Amino acid sequence: MTKELRRLSIVMLAMFLALFVSTSVIQVGQAANLANTPGNRRALYDSYEVQRGSIIASGTAIASSVPSEDVYSWQRQYVDADMWAPVTGYMNPVLDAKTRIESAENAVLSGSDENDFFNRIERTVTGEVQRGSNVELSLDATVQRAAWDALGDQQGAVVAIEPSTGRILAMVSKPSFDTNTLAVHDADAVNAAYDQLTADPSQPLVNRAIEGDLNPPGSTFKLVVASAALASGRYTPDSSFPNVASYTLPQSSSVVSNAGGGTCGDGDTVTIATALRLSCNIPMAELAVELGDDAIRAEAEKYGFNSSFSMVPDSTAFTSTPSTYPSTLDAPQTALSGFGQGQVRATPLQMAMVSAGIANGGVVMNPRMIDRVIGTDLSVRSEGANSEYGRALDTNLAAQMVTMMTANVQDGAASNARIDGVQVAGKTGTAENDTRPYTLWFTGFAPADDPKVAVAVVVENGGGQGQSGSGNEIAAPIAKKVMEAVLGK
Repeated sequence: MTKELRRLSIVMLAMFLALFVSTSVIQVGQAANLANTPGNRRALYDSYEVQRGSIIASGTAIASSVPSEDVYSWQRQYVDADMWAPVTGYMNPVLDAKTRIESAENAVLSGSDENDFFNRIERTVTGEVQRGSNVELSLDATVQRAAWDALGDQQGAVVAIEPSTGRILAMVSKPSFDTNTLAVHDADAVNAAYDQLTADPSQPLVNRAIEGDLNPPGSTFKLVVASAALASGRYTPDSSFPNVASYTLPQSSSVVSNAGGGTCGDGDTVTIATALRLSCNIPMAELAVELGDDAIRAEAEKYGFNSSFSMVPDSTAFTSTPSTYPSTLDAPQTALSGFGQGQVRATPLQMAMVSAGIANGGVVMNPRMIDRVIGTDLSVRSEGANSEYGRALDTNLAAQMVTMMTANVQDGAASNARIDGVQVAGKTGTAENDTRPYTLWFTGFAPADDPKVAVAVVVENGGGQGQSGSGNEIAAPIAKKVMEAVLGK
């Protein structure tokens, strides 16, 4: 080889390497930025040539893709759309919009996940239709239907959790909306539908189970206060307080009373166990003041208060609004927090986690919604993993809470949650609002001795009964039907 030819070869090799490096940088290093460039419509159209994977619950696709005769290739369709809307969300290629699971699991569903790289190459070579993976949810379609039907026309939400794993079994929010109307490929129609939904004062786009204008938890928060008392080591279920018919808040002239206006049962004193069973406000307010806001806040945070939770690991697209127990409450506010009033706010998800933690021997699990991802070759690409949020109570103290919650249903203020042949543990709540009707609550679990489900129900606007509705009358029967669906009753 002559000197000139060798030099030419070296130059050609250098040019080839430079070209290889530059194209690799563009195709790999800058691929995401180029694909996400607002003006890159071709990349957007190409991304929708992939047949989007299905979202599956109980073996049935509740969201799937069918062919469409436009540049987007596929049309998203939802089954029982209103019932599943708070879970699936919607996907619209025209607006490049995604919510809920459609957003949180977009990479998997769209086939753009890094685990699908070689599968995409294989389908390109063979000419097969590009497909995304399927996402199988933890939600049980039977339980979801039971919660949806039981809530009826009420405005509110239901959450059901498997206590030992944190798997979400049901998540319902009403009023809801038809996700199909926000998935069509007609931009004008979609925008009109969206504008109508956002203008609706009942806020159907809000998932009341995990977000929105949070409600005071009312007497369901007494579980957290009682838990804090037991955890302090200074109290037992038999610890007692003066049994009075009215109580003046400390450093205030405001007076609180029990729901019935009288004392908490008979006798000059009342125990924590009786105060929970009969859902009395005054003893719990006194207990809260003795404990102090720091102790209650610390216990509340062990159950998840003041934290946000993602329904999908490693995703911020489907997260809860933190339930709140504010810092530096004054004495009157601390007293009010003893029965879930004042500045305390909670989501149904959070109150379900309180019950689930007690049911699980004091260990609170992180809530999760994905069971597994199934590839186009039907192989399981990944599985949901259970994880602990933390321990809220020692096992023996959790058992004492279970005993008190069981008495509440058997012979107390939550009697409408009873299920024949099953011991149910629970707590009702009837929370006052400044100007709006009561917010009605129930949280609990079943069976009490071998928990399979923990549930929380919230019904807003007094359940249609103004200021006369109660948690036991309206919310407890809803929870009962959800628990029965899990237990096959």
